Amino acid sequence: MSASLEELEQHLSHLRTELRGAVRARDKAETTRIRRALREAEAAWERALEAEAGPDTEALPPEAETRTPPTSRGESRHPQRAAHGSIPIREQVHQALTLLGAPASPKLISSAYEAFFTEPLIAAKLASLRRDEERSFTAQGYARPYYICAALTHDRLVPARGLLALSTWPVERRIIGPLSPRTDFLTHAVGTAEQIRRLATAGHPAPDAAWRLLRRFALTIPGACDAAAPEPDPARVIAAAHAEATVHQQEDDQQRRAAAQRARSQLADVQQLFGAPPLHDALRDASSSMH
Repeated sequence: MSASLEELEQHLSHLRTELRGAVRARDKAETTRIRRALREAEAAWERALEAEAGPDTEALPPEAETRTPPTSRGESRHPQRAAHGSIPIREQVHQALTLLGAPASPKLISSAYEAFFTEPLIAAKLASLRRDEERSFTAQGYARPYYICAALTHDRLVPARGLLALSTWPVERRIIGPLSPRTDFLTHAVGTAEQIRRLATAGHPAPDAAWRLLRRFALTIPGACDAAAPEPDPARVIAAAHAEATVHQQEDDQQRRAAAQRARSQLADVQQLFGAPPLHDALRDASSSMH
């Protein structure tokens, strides 16, 4: 008999507790096993949610690579909008961030989503999303399979201005150090190119907007563009991005790991996801408690 949503959510919460313990113990084998189990449990939760919603509700799975792409480059990207209504904003952001693979700004999240998926993502709606997600996590803990959370600055561990991330990413992946904007940019380029290749493999040409997004990335990556080609070659973009990333990767990884270690030792779970309070706020709260 299939597990209920409530049972699956309890199982997910249990697995995340186990994952935190394995990560803190630096048990790589156990961490890998639990992450695999988490992915399987999250997929089961999505299936159960879709089943509960009923056959008339359009439910798209969260992983970007499983999206149904447009069938031609000239096809409207919003054919289902009027018939089925909007996909929740947090699911749209999850899909875009999964594709991009690193913390991103609302503008880039909106561009990536609209380049590949069937509905618009209104960037203005993201202004309050992170705060809503933080309130939900504070009230319910790990009740949801994922949260839209903050990227954290490497020095103060406060929310990085204007950058969103996924709670399922390790802290290291959500840290923003001095070199991280460039390495994350290269990660975004690779994610975009890989999605275009997945579409081609499935026999679905990428939409024009996807090629425009890839071109924007490629123009600033040395060796990624062929001036004679009408469109960037995804394989070439990926190779060029990986080549440049090796220049920054080691130092960036070291800075991220050091900051992540501090975050795990100094911050509560909610702060690891949504950031430590700014120093002036902490001092103000401490002052208020003394009076």
